[in-house]
Amino acid sequence: MSEAERMVEALLFAAAEPLSVKDLADRLPANADILAAIDGLKEAYTGRGVELVEVAGRWRFQTAADLAFLMTLEREEPRKLSKAAQETLAIVAYHQPVTRAEIEAIRGVQASRGTLDTLLELDLVKMRGRRRTPGRPVTFGTTDAFLEHYGLASLGDLPGAAEMRQLGLLDAELPPGFALPDPSRADTDAEDPLEPGENPEFHRDFLEEDT
Repeated sequence: MSEAERMVEALLFAAAEPLSVKDLADRLPANADILAAIDGLKEAYTGRGVELVEVAGRWRFQTAADLAFLMTLEREEPRKLSKAAQETLAIVAYHQPVTRAEIEAIRGVQASRGTLDTLLELDLVKMRGRRRTPGRPVTFGTTDAFLEHYGLASLGDLPGAAEMRQLGLLDAELPPGFALPDPSRADTDAEDPLEPGENPEFHRDFLEEDT
């Protein structure tokens, strides 16, 4: 390998983006035969794992096309919950079994379009049953996947008021007698389980987006 080839190789290897012949000429000695050096490198790298290729009039080293599959990495990207979804999930976790209307009452806004749908799709929330009240609204609760995701052995391991205050999630000065609901002691007598095969849809036509 000639000295010019070595210098071109070093520049292209270290470059963050493809380099043109002019870019190379600005750094190499005036008498360097850059085109000959490029031709020499192309031949030297032919058939190797890395090749010298021209892209839009510039030169760069890249993985050989037939080995591109080695650079592909498949992984699951965790889906980030919106603030509305996080608030809804927290309400479901602590107040279950809870209806959509109760979620809205606690949050102070109408359920956003798709918020509960997202939690259902992620298997963090499930439809538990129907409340024994007029209209028999569907009740929601958390799933085993919710416990696994947050590393909880049971719902009784959800953070209490003291823990949430230490984490800065609750005001340090809470009203006297304030206590977080304990979902492990939820009154399940007020709801009926869903009938076998029943899969009620979460109707969204009349819901407004959160403001």
